[in-house]
Amino acid sequence: MAPLPKPPYEPEDDPGRYVGLDAAKAEEQARARGWNTVRALPPGAIITMEYQGGRLNFEVEHGTVRRCWKG
Repeated sequence: MAPLPKPPYEPEDDPGRYVGLDAAKAEEQARARGWNTVRALPPGAIITMEYQGGRLNFEVEHGTVRRCWKG
């Protein structure tokens, strides 16, 4: 049996701390806290729902983070 893959590192971070921040500043802070991937999406974007460890998603409207979630 093959060994289980090691999941990517995911910082212990509260996604709520990014809501209301300027998107560029939020991305800078997220990368400094150890997030491997930071993805900015417009409101209502169609995305797949697979969970990717180490990824932080921002819903950005008018340059401001309106919602944030892991995966």
